[in-house]
Amino acid sequence: MRITAEQRRQNEDRIRAAMDRLLRGEIPAGGRCDVQTLAAEAQVARAAFYSGRPYEHLRNEFERRLAAIRESGAIPDPRDAQIARLKESIAKLKERLAVSEAKETEHDSFRELALSRLAAQHDEIERLRELLDVSGAILPLVGRVPGQK
Repeated sequence: MRITAEQRRQNEDRIRAAMDRLLRGEIPAGGRCDVQTLAAEAQVARAAFYSGRPYEHLRNEFERRLAAIRESGAIPDPRDAQIARLKESIAKLKERLAVSEAKETEHDSFRELALSRLAAQHDEIERLRELLDVSGAILPLVGRVPGQK
């Protein structure tokens, strides 16, 4: 079924209007900033946008404009923007987790070292006590006042 030149012009006008809305971020519920939503919003068959079809040039224009917007750092699709924010948040959280895990490992190593030193000091104290008990020779220091000769 062929369409008239007037119908084609009307379709192109609807497509361009829908394209402008989508690229401004006015995404319908359940839609995305893509050719499928563009076709649905313009009430044109999606197949009409593909190779050799009458609105292929409009699909190419839409994709160029969308790429330019994304290159500028803006994301017209709120869901895509949310996904980008969440991915960034996940990356930051993973980094914080790695730092936290490294600190935990460092603290564990320090704790093990401190416990082993305490155990060694305890063993030394016990050994010295046994040595004192065996010799029984504890001599009091008499007559020495600190600071005098």
